Amino acid sequence: MIEKTSYSAFHPESAPLAAMLKARGVDTALITGTLSNICCESSARDACSSGFRVVMLADANAARRDIDHNMALYSVYRSFGDVRTTAEVIGLLGEAQAAFG
Repeated sequence: MIEKTSYSAFHPESAPLAAMLKARGVDTALITGTLSNICCESSARDACSSGFRVVMLADANAARRDIDHNMALYSVYRSFGDVRTTAEVIGLLGEAQAAFG
């Protein structure tokens, strides 16, 4: 668990998350949480800018209004990463595990 001091968990002055993940060889960030259009979208943007592949889990994020949530998903999909459901991501992880044993 880490603490962040700004909207983005990937901003280098907010939290050490990006450096910690890179040190462990992690190259993909799965974005979940609240609020979709503020902290989650900010984290997705900074993760992308930091060189991570970004996947925002559509059904594992939330905003105060559906329109805000949907616009954040649209923004991430158009510019910063992929948008998938939790079930899709779990399926992809299972396929990758089977392929690489």
